[in-house]
Amino acid sequence: MAMEPKTSPVNAHIEQFWVGYFETLKLFRIPDGAHPWYRKHIEAFIHYLPEIRLALRNPEQVEQWLTQTGRNIKLADWQFRQQVDALRLLYCHHLKLLWATEFDWPYWSSGAMRLEANHVTTARTYEMIDKAVECPGNYFAKSFPDVYRQFLVAIRMPEYSFNTEKSYLGWINRFLLFHQDHPPCQLSEPSVAAFLEHLALKRKVAGATQSQALNAIVFFFAKVIEKPLGQIGAYKRPNRPRRIPTVLSPHEISSLFANLSGLRGLMVKLMYGTGMRVIECVSLRILDLDFHYKQIVVRSGKGNKDRVVPMPDTLANHLQEQILSVKKQHDIDMESGFGSVFMPTALARKYPNAENELRWQYLFPSSRLAQDPRSGIVRRHHIHQSVIQKVVKKAASEAGVIKRVTSHTLRHSFATHLLESGADIRTVQDLLGHADVSTTMIYTHVLGRGGQGVKSPLDILSAKS
Repeated sequence: MAMEPKTSPVNAHIEQFWVGYFETLKLFRIPDGAHPWYRKHIEAFIHYLPEIRLALRNPEQVEQWLTQTGRNIKLADWQFRQQVDALRLLYCHHLKLLWATEFDWPYWSSGAMRLEANHVTTARTYEMIDKAVECPGNYFAKSFPDVYRQFLVAIRMPEYSFNTEKSYLGWINRFLLFHQDHPPCQLSEPSVAAFLEHLALKRKVAGATQSQALNAIVFFFAKVIEKPLGQIGAYKRPNRPRRIPTVLSPHEISSLFANLSGLRGLMVKLMYGTGMRVIECVSLRILDLDFHYKQIVVRSGKGNKDRVVPMPDTLANHLQEQILSVKKQHDIDMESGFGSVFMPTALARKYPNAENELRWQYLFPSSRLAQDPRSGIVRRHHIHQSVIQKVVKKAASEAGVIKRVTSHTLRHSFATHLLESGADIRTVQDLLGHADVSTTMIYTHVLGRGGQGVKSPLDILSAKS
């Protein structure tokens, strides 16, 4: 009678480990079909340092592994996030190691999101016009390629911001579609009035939206087809309701911060402490920080203007630590043959070697390398702004804040709290980068007690009784 082979104690221990790990995956509702992939990620990490047991590994070794695999540009974003999740569930919930609860898993997971080809901070140059015309992605480009080329030349030569180009292109495309039976050269003032009235009556757009469409069309006629508009005539204009911005109280801000940690928490605190927009925050570079004068230079903000904002004293040490972290990561990238960062076209020509310098690196870089969506060069871009937008929304929900909170709410709160503390409105205007003080005036609505700073008659009546 043949003897059954005995199971090795080592193999039994390994099998028991995987059974327990899969139970953890089930507990966190990871689909059964994904279990083999999670196992492959852990096995790859095991082979990375075969001489060290999983339970004895430290956060530095996890970071080294994620940094190494993050350089593989063929690895899709979802695959990299799955890899991070596999290690997170292993160390936080299966092995339950203390250091794992402090490890910044969200940075590695969400910080890997790549920038789109039309992202604001990626290359958009005059030289790339031919490529844009050859690959039409809208009605305007497909139907009138020569006119589309003229539009790109007209808007890129004066270096309009990318957001302006994107907005103008969208409205011109809608305008030409609305009059698709007529070529651009046949359109005139009545055509513009008909389109603007359509937006107000049929699309129910806001007054500001209709004005934005008009600006785009005026640019199209004057700069692209060189037929400046005369009197457009009367057309229906929507009412322009006065909107009050959402402002969080200091207590609500503190509750929001209590639900944030790590790099994302630092970024959210920095946005509130400086009044920066989310895209301004994520695209900060190391050289923008001035620790001697305790200020931060915000470059190419709205309207392509630079401005200076205060550096919060409470964040100075954290920002210094972040720079050291970026330096460490940058040194490793350089040793591996990478380390370049996207530079604006004019600066790239003036300082051809600056893209590899530490000072030009993003203060909040992505957790992995990726191909530049336009040039194809493998670089480390900044964290995608949608990561912070989602973080703010989630933190507000966890803090029990009932108000509608977005990343821009932090900017509203910054301005309002400054005015409440006695800051001059002109100073706040400069810090926010507003062209007109009337824009800043909207934050004065909460300076008094209650609506318009008056006392409710109910409270007056209660006081007398």
